[in-house]
Amino acid sequence: MNTPPLPEILAPAGDRTAFLAAISAGADAVYAGLKAFSARGEAKNFSTTELAGLTELARKKGVQVFVAMNSLVKPLELPAAGRLVHRLIRDVRPAALIVQDLGLIHLARQAGFKGEIHISTLACINNPCALADIQKHLGADRVVLPRELSIDEIREFASACPPKLSLEVFVHGALCFNVSGRCYWSSYLGGKSGLRGRCVQPCRRVYAHKGLDAKFFSCRDLSLDVLAKTLLSIPQIRTWKIEGRKKGAHYVYYTTSAYKLLRDEPANPKAKKAALELLERALGRPGTHYAFLPQKKYCPTDPNEPTASGLLVSKTGKADARGFFIKPRLPLLANDLLRVGVEGEPWHRIIKVKRAVPKGGRLDVRAVKGKNPKPGTPVLLIDRREPELTHSVRALEKELQEIPAIKTGASRFVPTLPRVKQAKRERPQILSVRRALPVGKSQGALGVWLSPKTASATSKTMVGRVWWWLPPIIWPNQEKIWGRMIQKLLRAGAKHFVLNALGQTCLFGARRGDIRLFAGPFCNAANALSLLSLKDMGFRGAFASPELGKEDLFALPQASPLPLGIVTFGRWPLGISRIEALGVTPEQPLTSPKGEICWTRRHGQNTWIYPGWGVDLRDKEPLLTKAGYTMFAHLFEKLPKAVPRLSRPGAFNWDLRLL
Repeated sequence: MNTPPLPEILAPAGDRTAFLAAISAGADAVYAGLKAFSARGEAKNFSTTELAGLTELARKKGVQVFVAMNSLVKPLELPAAGRLVHRLIRDVRPAALIVQDLGLIHLARQAGFKGEIHISTLACINNPCALADIQKHLGADRVVLPRELSIDEIREFASACPPKLSLEVFVHGALCFNVSGRCYWSSYLGGKSGLRGRCVQPCRRVYAHKGLDAKFFSCRDLSLDVLAKTLLSIPQIRTWKIEGRKKGAHYVYYTTSAYKLLRDEPANPKAKKAALELLERALGRPGTHYAFLPQKKYCPTDPNEPTASGLLVSKTGKADARGFFIKPRLPLLANDLLRVGVEGEPWHRIIKVKRAVPKGGRLDVRAVKGKNPKPGTPVLLIDRREPELTHSVRALEKELQEIPAIKTGASRFVPTLPRVKQAKRERPQILSVRRALPVGKSQGALGVWLSPKTASATSKTMVGRVWWWLPPIIWPNQEKIWGRMIQKLLRAGAKHFVLNALGQTCLFGARRGDIRLFAGPFCNAANALSLLSLKDMGFRGAFASPELGKEDLFALPQASPLPLGIVTFGRWPLGISRIEALGVTPEQPLTSPKGEICWTRRHGQNTWIYPGWGVDLRDKEPLLTKAGYTMFAHLFEKLPKAVPRLSRPGAFNWDLRLL
């Protein structure tokens, strides 16, 4: 019997010290981002010059480097993204690129990249049969699976995995409440997009709900710890991934060391105990196995539990004009980083310890105007430089300085965009999209969210006229159900479908030529090259990503190889989750400290979070028609009786330069 090769341990690096800590801990590969086009824009990240030297050091140590360019690329950014990719290939020579935006695959290949292409979890590949299409049409080498899967569902993906494709699974790190690639919360509330690495984490805010103020959507960290060994028997899983590009070197060092032990000595009780001790020292949030065990699912949210990262070292004493003090319950080292309170509190701050403080000693903290905490505020250790880690990193720093500087320079690379023939302009149509078939006639074309109920309730005379909208997420346990439903509709004469995930094309089998498949708005098409990839996959039209602003929306049709649509009216969701948050009653309002109201509703296996106000760009439809859009979707979602109807501008990102 052949033993599957051991999966690589893939460690995060958000800065130089974390990168060196990953190498020191024995990571097989490190993933890092550049200062632009990275889905962790709040991390320090790297210039190509800095990353070139670090990558050369990593190669000498037998460690691969993957670069995450996993951000949405706006239409006018393609030339800049192309030049950056070209410089990256020329100067850094990474082993792989991690991408969310399909346009970056075209840019990488045009620029001569010969390494692997890894499809980010932000691309939201959540049904197993998608893997064959992803490899065939996109030329992908690896797919990063969603965090929400159970071990049984991971095995389903492995069974469906083509021979030349590999899988990557998260084993540790932060969990988002919403599914990756299906969260617009930060963008909707202020133009800082999670799909572009600028998330302000509104899910970790306090919300008022039914008389309780709590963090209803703030999740514990994923920590598979000893359960990770069950992945060793699945050869298609080539990588155990640790999340944490915004975390410090301490976290990277200890989580990497822990999972290396768990991988290399899965049957050794002493190694297991040592690994768990290392994870405790990593200073992350409280951990959860989440949905990994299908018979024992665990909700990662609890409004009664704190979910801030770090180790509790003390609580604050009384504050005065000079400041406050703490008495630590464990020794503090010089350069330790402490967090006072949690984000969202007015006194939240990060403190650097200047000198060692013994257990039970006293650390005085100077006052900062408006930031003195109330007595009893938790103080958490969030990062430290222990002597062994400091020594190891310094040794690698010395080796790094001996590597000759790599000369870098500007790139003159110019991407090739699709050649668009000036087609006869179609008359634009309004597509009214509903959860159920309307009673009587509806204005314009009719769109219906596909479900077992709507499929069975539609007459044979209507089925061919309806635009059938597929959900943004189809989980493995429902893939066959959806496949059978779609095949039944096709036999009944259905011709128009809007797919809201890349992998949903596989549900149509070989019958794709005689039907009209549109890529829905959840596919996040944002530039001409991503649209070209969708065309290669068999789509005959696409909706623009709702993340785009006015300037981007006007630019997109100019080089689009596909007819374009856009959502101009309705309740666009803040996000979609597999979780039912503890303490949250569906259809009841939740209010943020800024007065923003949202509410939840369950559709199938997923929780949809809606804002108390909708998108309304209907007055912009004449301008969008002139720009080249031919379909305007109006999404109808009934407002719960308990939720107040808010009167707020519904322009979403129209007037914002999306960050």
